[in-house]
Amino acid sequence: MAGSKSPKCPVCGRVATSEFRPFCSAGCKDRDLLKWLGDGYKIPGPAVSPDELADQFAGDSGRDGED
Repeated sequence: MAGSKSPKCPVCGRVATSEFRPFCSAGCKDRDLLKWLGDGYKIPGPAVSPDELADQFAGDSGRDGED
């Protein structure tokens, strides 16, 4: 396919490899995971307190609909 660009690693911008896609290496993959775990990435929306989350999941029957 003429003119197609190779996908770039979202962490460092180097060309992604098929082994670690969409990243270029295990190091970039791990850095991205650590950013998610360390609150480096945030999903927009209103803040929810831990108590509100507990209340929401306490009455939840589960994803499969079983009680």
